[in-house]
Amino acid sequence: MLKSYDANNRLELVDCSPLNFSDDFASQSPYRRADMMRLIHARDAAGQWLIGVPVFVAAYQATGITGMEKMWSHRLLRPIWDRIYPWIADHRMLLSKIGVTRFFSWLVERAAKKANVKSTACAEDRCSL
Repeated sequence: MLKSYDANNRLELVDCSPLNFSDDFASQSPYRRADMMRLIHARDAAGQWLIGVPVFVAAYQATGITGMEKMWSHRLLRPIWDRIYPWIADHRMLLSKIGVTRFFSWLVERAAKKANVKSTACAEDRCSL
């Protein structure tokens, strides 16, 4: 879903779920497929590896969905996200079954629409600073 909002093509998603997963950057890192299957991993443009919540912050920043970026990086919420994300990752299938992913998708879509309106306004010299 997030890739669909990546208008500037800044994200490259790699599926590490196949058992024969092979990736040049991943093979040069200390992380293995099992690590990547448990918690989300990403490599930024500078080659630095991000794990967990920092991945979400960077991904939403890259797509310009600042509302979601701010939610994940908020100084009061961030310690909570850092603590609960491993639990969320471990229970993601159950959370998906009970509809949490639908709610989260709705939040992302709402934030993306707001970001698009703001971006369009700025492109037309009507943005507020």
